[in-house]
Amino acid sequence: MYSKYIKRILDIILSAIALVVLSPVIAVVAVLVRIKLGAPIIFKQKRPGKNGKIFTLYKFRTMTDEIDAMGELLPDEVRLKKFGKFLRSTSLDELPELVNILKGEMSFVGPRPLLVEYLELYNDEQSRRHEVRPGLTGLAQINGRNDITWEDRLKYDVEYVDNVSFKNDVSILFKTIKLVFTRKGVSSNTSVTMEKFKGNID
Repeated sequence: MYSKYIKRILDIILSAIALVVLSPVIAVVAVLVRIKLGAPIIFKQKRPGKNGKIFTLYKFRTMTDEIDAMGELLPDEVRLKKFGKFLRSTSLDELPELVNILKGEMSFVGPRPLLVEYLELYNDEQSRRHEVRPGLTGLAQINGRNDITWEDRLKYDVEYVDNVSFKNDVSILFKTIKLVFTRKGVSSNTSVTMEKFKGNID
C-alpha cells in the first residue's frame, strides 16, 4: 500500500511545499551560481529512472566550463571551484531535483539516479535498483555517500528496494539531514565525487 500509493502522494505534497518554502533559497543559489560559475544555471543530464525509463535530471551546476588549448574541458578537479564544492557538500545543488520529484520521475528516497551508460554494466541483481523511482537520497547515501565501493553502494540500493516502507524512508531522510550538516562522504578517496562504475569484475 505504502510503496504503491502513499509514497507517491507524499512525494507530490512534500515536493510542492518544499518548492514554495525553499523558493527564496533556490533564488539566491541560482543568482550566485550565475555570478560565480556562469550560465546555464541548471545542469541537465539524462538519467535512468524507474524501470530504466530515461528522464532529464535537474541540478544546479557546480563546475565551470574551462577548457584547455585544444578546446577540451579541463579535469573535474580543476573546474570544481570552492563554491561548487560548497554546493555539493551542503547538497544545495540538488534542490532543482524537487521538480523531478513533483513530476513523478524521482522520489525523496530511493537509489540515486546514476548514468545511462551504466545500464548495460549492471548484473541482474544490481539492475533491480530500477524497480523503484530513484531518490534525492537513499540507503547508500546514509552509509557512506560517495566514500564507499560501487559493490557496496549497489547492494544498498537493492536492499532498499526489498525493504521499502514509511518507517525506513523517514529514518533515511533524518539521517540524510544529519549527514548534510556534517558533510561526510561527499568525495571518494581518489576523486572529487566518485570514480566511474566500470562493471563487475567477476
